[in-house]
Amino acid sequence: MKPSTHRPTQAIINLAAIQANIENFKKYTGNHTNIWAVVKANGYGHGANDVAQSANDLVSGFCVSNLDEAIELRSHGIVKPILVLSGIVPEDIHIAVNLRIAVTVPSLDWLKLVVQHLEDVETEHLKYHIKVDSGMGRIGVTTAREANEIIALADQSGMVFDGIFTHFATADEVAQEKFESQWTKFESIVSDLSRRPQYVHSSNSAAGIWHKETIQDIERLGDAMYGLNPSGQTLEMTYEITPALELKSELTHIKTIEKGATVGYGAAFVAEKPTIVGTVPIGYADGWTRDMTGFYVLVNGKKCPIIGRISMDQMTIALNETLPIGTKVTLIGQDGDEKITVDDIAVHRGTINYEVVCLLSDRIKRIYING
Repeated sequence: MKPSTHRPTQAIINLAAIQANIENFKKYTGNHTNIWAVVKANGYGHGANDVAQSANDLVSGFCVSNLDEAIELRSHGIVKPILVLSGIVPEDIHIAVNLRIAVTVPSLDWLKLVVQHLEDVETEHLKYHIKVDSGMGRIGVTTAREANEIIALADQSGMVFDGIFTHFATADEVAQEKFESQWTKFESIVSDLSRRPQYVHSSNSAAGIWHKETIQDIERLGDAMYGLNPSGQTLEMTYEITPALELKSELTHIKTIEKGATVGYGAAFVAEKPTIVGTVPIGYADGWTRDMTGFYVLVNGKKCPIIGRISMDQMTIALNETLPIGTKVTLIGQDGDEKITVDDIAVHRGTINYEVVCLLSDRIKRIYING
């Protein structure tokens, strides 16, 4: 999808904030580990390529969710190590080799399928990380035996055992029992490996922030790099972060409706009094979901409620005064003394800040600034 460059709805990304967030994490942890920037899902909605270029000199590598995301980074000049965090289609293994992209081995069965496609493949350039399911329940091995069988089969094929990792389910929560159980299981499997790879890693943003003693060879820095608290409002940040994204638009239409008039699909909003209504060009096709009705935006530093059902491309707000077309509207960010954060929106939706920014579609033009 091409960005709608001729529409006033824009996400403004502060690359300097992302760089500062990386630097502050390094200071917090003592700068004793390799930082790999997680830029999956279009850089958590911030724009993977621009974020990667900005972070490139501050990190040792990058993590993505699938092969296509890795291909995109390579096509934009990223040459540092890239790890795909989930298993790729086995038939595509030659692409990973040709582009020097490290793959995740989620199971012995998956690796057996890959081996069938290694003819004419330079396997000395095929680096892999074994995924351990220590309690997340998605992908990964659950025993050291299976991990060692993977190592043995990969050795026969000339592959390079580059890493082993896991992912914590509750690192961002108050209760510690599940986290400690996963940590113990992962450590047990690693200790029983036939040999240790270059990288052992388990730490995502949440683990790095609230369990920094468990950081190993790689810190996979995601949510916090973008200035977002991985726990939302459950746990307080342990160092300073700066949100990198603002979402802005403009009023494209203003009118006054009489008492009893309706607004939007289903005539869900009925005016209880004469109401000044402004139209803003953003809707659920942009990731501004229908459940945002009842929330608010900022106009001239004042809160203005969202009224009526949000449409695919537009939404309506109740204004405090008649204003000209082109008046700025803040959906995420600061306006005067008022501020709307991604967490504010997440609380309203009953979700997490990750989902709010990841849902911002490519139709929204990204504007990049430094500072």
